[in-house]
Amino acid sequence: MILKDTYRNILRSLCLSLVGALLFMGLTGCAQNPVTGESDFVMLSEDGEIAMGRTNHPKIIAQFGQYDDEKLQRYVQSVGDKLAVVSHRENLDYRFTVLDSSVINAFALPGGYIYITRGLMSYLNSEAELAAVLGHEIGHVTARHGVRQQSASQAANLGYVVSSILVPELRGAGAQNIFNMLGGALLSGYGREHELQSDGLGAEYLARSGYDPKAMIEVIRVLKDQEVFAAAQAKKQGREVQGYHGVFASHPDNDTRLQGVVAAADKYTNSQKGLIKHKEYLAQINGMVFGDSEEQGIRSGQNFYHLAMDFSLSFPDGWQINNNPNSLQAISDGGKASIEVGVDGIKQKLSPKEFIKQRLKINNLRSGRKLSVHGLKGYTGLFDANGQPARISVIYKGTQAFIFFATVKDKQSFSSFDKDFINTAISFHRLRNDEKRLAKAKTIEIVTVTKHDNYTKWTAMSHISNNPEAQLRLLNGDYPEGELEPGTQAKRVK
Repeated sequence: MILKDTYRNILRSLCLSLVGALLFMGLTGCAQNPVTGESDFVMLSEDGEIAMGRTNHPKIIAQFGQYDDEKLQRYVQSVGDKLAVVSHRENLDYRFTVLDSSVINAFALPGGYIYITRGLMSYLNSEAELAAVLGHEIGHVTARHGVRQQSASQAANLGYVVSSILVPELRGAGAQNIFNMLGGALLSGYGREHELQSDGLGAEYLARSGYDPKAMIEVIRVLKDQEVFAAAQAKKQGREVQGYHGVFASHPDNDTRLQGVVAAADKYTNSQKGLIKHKEYLAQINGMVFGDSEEQGIRSGQNFYHLAMDFSLSFPDGWQINNNPNSLQAISDGGKASIEVGVDGIKQKLSPKEFIKQRLKINNLRSGRKLSVHGLKGYTGLFDANGQPARISVIYKGTQAFIFFATVKDKQSFSSFDKDFINTAISFHRLRNDEKRLAKAKTIEIVTVTKHDNYTKWTAMSHISNNPEAQLRLLNGDYPEGELEPGTQAKRVK
């Protein structure tokens, strides 16, 4: 029996290898890589690549929003243009966009569409560092990493379809999972190599355009500090950390391979060798929104304010508030409990109780009762969500229903958190006049440090809600224990 199974496995393996070879030879194409000159397996022409970027660009803008500062947008485009013109694909029409997001990220679409969030720009400290981020993303475009990644994914999926026709045993869900796993392994397997290559290309483009290529390493340090800070926050909340770009910050700043690819860029330096432009960059981001935008609402301490939607509410002391694009979330220390707040329109004359049953499809509500919240009508009750006890509360304000979903990780702890769940819901109210100024966005302020300044003093003055002292140090490259230096320019938040 063992020999028979082994023989079958060998035949199956040979058949799959044959199918793979046929797919690669007959159904795919090869193109010369603009960077290496070698032949790459791709399933998309350059025109198709550009069309892909053009098609998806409006979707990116719709999801994140474009930061409303034309001067800053032009500045970032001008820095990107300096790099693009010395890249391996200077023929592309590159578009650089600052996204209105506090998330720390940057990424590229095929065809030359490159994005950086104002969240990441807040923590950079020179034009050279900005150029390093943009150069890294240009490297992804010039080496066609996105196209090659998509082509590999398409080939893996196509390979399963054809193989399942020729080998009937592969039609089960288990086999599909194996192919998915193999496809994922293929993509992640060269992901780090692509990131390292983009670091090297970014450093080369920095040197060719007159910037100090070592700025690439400075950016890695910025991101590693963010990663350490985010990991500590995630541990407190009992969740996994989500790092920038997946693997861009995966190697340490003292990684010998990274040091090597950056050092190799020195041979491309020109007469403008080593531009940093610290003051010039700080002048550009002076006044830039920091953290939450008014459009998405403002966190301040344990309170949340939304000017356009005219409401405020408070979360329990010590809970971490996360302002996501589509919802507002708070997580208790250790991640033992969570509250998520969403909003929906009221399209029918339903009572809050009927809304829960008909719109939210919750039929097993227990211990239900009406709420009267600062003159607003609502309803709350308990139900089971995936085997865990949960509280649902709905409060009506005008034509909108505000939905509070609260649950725990361990069902035994529900009763100890339920009071927090109810208090959060009943804290909901229309903005008072004295709260409207608190609903304004915070901005970055560039100041010259005096001998009287220090992070303890700045922290006491700050309206940053989440670890203000750590955030101020991160903003100025002094994390975790650095201190302000008199006479230098630094960022604080007002």
